Amino acid sequence: MNDTQLLHDGPPDGPVLLLAHGAGAPMDSRFMDTVAGMVAAHGIHVVRFEFAYMASRRTGGGKKPPSRTPALLDELRSVLALLPPGPVFIGGKSMGGRAASMLAAQADAPDHIAGVVCLGYPFHPPGKPDKMRTAHLPAIDCPVLIVQGERDSFGTRDEVAGWQIPSQISFHWAPHGNHDLAPPKRAGLSDEDNWSEAARAIARFIEAHDAGAS
Repeated sequence: MNDTQLLHDGPPDGPVLLLAHGAGAPMDSRFMDTVAGMVAAHGIHVVRFEFAYMASRRTGGGKKPPSRTPALLDELRSVLALLPPGPVFIGGKSMGGRAASMLAAQADAPDHIAGVVCLGYPFHPPGKPDKMRTAHLPAIDCPVLIVQGERDSFGTRDEVAGWQIPSQISFHWAPHGNHDLAPPKRAGLSDEDNWSEAARAIARFIEAHDAGAS
């Protein structure tokens, strides 16, 4: 991968947020396009990339499944190396956010990771609350923001309230939101309403923890 394969939104001199996509949708899905643009509007330099398995779908077609976790983490490290020196916030949608959190939890994680932003964290597979994906979270030593829909089947607000969450993790809850943070029509909110508030929360989080800010 090289810099020409990355998507950039927002001011080049703003705090950097590197975002990965989820397991089933590309870096330019409606969700990723809209949220990246909304975050960038707050002065954040948002950088998006695709894991190799997803990029191959564009050229070879088909539905190649996600690579195994070690390969995803290696790719994430490689993309980080393409960015200019300085603090970087990493994160992504669902699987992409989980991969970012796992990289930040590694003992040899790049020391310029300033924080992690997870959009729809997959705490467990839908309907399988016994298969938790949280064992690595206590090992993360930088701040983490999880932006989660209140009714996300991968981890609802009611479920999370009953768990012990490490103190470095904070939440923004999208009202009535699903795994894409989207509310049902009966809630009287639009997808864009929830995404806009999520973008605002992400910008506040980055501004609060940006070591490069003057």
